Amino acid sequence: MTTTRFAPSPTGWLHIGNLRAALFNHAIARSAGGQFVLRIDDTDPERSKDEYVQGIKDDLTWLGLTWDRIEYQSKRFDRYAAAKDKLIEMGRLYECFETPVELDLKRKKQLNMGKPPVYDRAALSLSDAQKQAFRDEGRAGHWRFKLDLERIEWTDGILGDISIDAASVSDPVLIRGDGQVLYTLASVVDDTEMGITDVVRGSDHVTNTATQIQMIRALGGDVPRFAHHSLLTGPQGEGLSKRLGTMALRDLRSGGIAPMAILSHMARLGSSDPIELRANVEEIVAGFDLSKFGSAPTKFDMDDLRPLTARYLATLPVAEVADEVAKAGVPDAAAAQFWDVVKDNIETLDDMAGWWTVFQEGKAGTADDDDHAFVTEALGLLGDAPYSGETWGTWTTAVKEATGRKGKQLFMPLRLAVTGRARGPEMADVMALMQVKPQI
Repeated sequence: MTTTRFAPSPTGWLHIGNLRAALFNHAIARSAGGQFVLRIDDTDPERSKDEYVQGIKDDLTWLGLTWDRIEYQSKRFDRYAAAKDKLIEMGRLYECFETPVELDLKRKKQLNMGKPPVYDRAALSLSDAQKQAFRDEGRAGHWRFKLDLERIEWTDGILGDISIDAASVSDPVLIRGDGQVLYTLASVVDDTEMGITDVVRGSDHVTNTATQIQMIRALGGDVPRFAHHSLLTGPQGEGLSKRLGTMALRDLRSGGIAPMAILSHMARLGSSDPIELRANVEEIVAGFDLSKFGSAPTKFDMDDLRPLTARYLATLPVAEVADEVAKAGVPDAAAAQFWDVVKDNIETLDDMAGWWTVFQEGKAGTADDDDHAFVTEALGLLGDAPYSGETWGTWTTAVKEATGRKGKQLFMPLRLAVTGRARGPEMADVMALMQVKPQI
């Protein structure tokens, strides 16, 4: 059975970059009728927070990305300890005692000699007495996985055939000196024991994948199908690493961006298919094709989400936005009529409140100085509310006869006077919702 996972660390809020891995893995699992596992990678006790765990759940639920089960790495330390013992017994895990300063000096020396900055495996030659002497000094040993110095190859679901020489990579640290199990070991143990068949993650993990493939095989597991999606850049190709904190999904939610606008955009961004608005997650899954994604950095512009949100909102019946319409202050009796009038003229649901203020107070409009006298005269020809769908036509005909104005010079100043906006719904529909006579 196809089984995928999304494995966020609860050390911050989910952002738009995290979403690609969540969406891609969810789509692969659902399209195959398989399982999607939410795995909380919370092995770092200092940085992992319960509020971020809840935030991850809330964001995925809001997007409609459901999971079949949830796992927590913090509850699996016994499994990592067992893997550690097994790798030590096999001679594939060894203890090292270099300090960060010493390691940095080694890297600089290698670079100065024109060599790749790869760990020299000096710890493999330490005697038991030397190791004990380091411990007596107060040094805590960290543990490295001993790579087989051969080429590591796999066919990537996006990048194609990959070949990495293990000799060009340092033996990865799996357990820190303070005993903290690092991502590389925990992820391998979990993927192996949870039966993960497919892993999609960012292209910055390609080297991790190479070392993890050797680790999976050492532990007797089946290597998943790996795919590495491109990393996002800004609209001008600039890096997003420093801006991702401003692209939290919770902020998009509070800003009124629709979940389907985000999913529709991210399900095609970076692929050879055009971005198309989808109505639900099922349509996203049905149209998803991992093979159509490329390896080039992918430009992402937050501003693209607003027009997609507007298009999506325009497709919704009033029943699906009833709560938001009520929050805007619209009474139930006017809700359906109000929504039909404004749904094509808002970018987010938050924009509804502004329109209801126009209808309720009639004070939104202002006239240019050149039109002030004209608008004042025109409003004198308009009776008091309530109005009907015929009011606009009757009123503008009367104003035309009284002033001689016609066309844009007639209609635009009156639209501005009533709504305060140069564009919007049909004015006949607007007038039918006006609660009071407009004022300037």
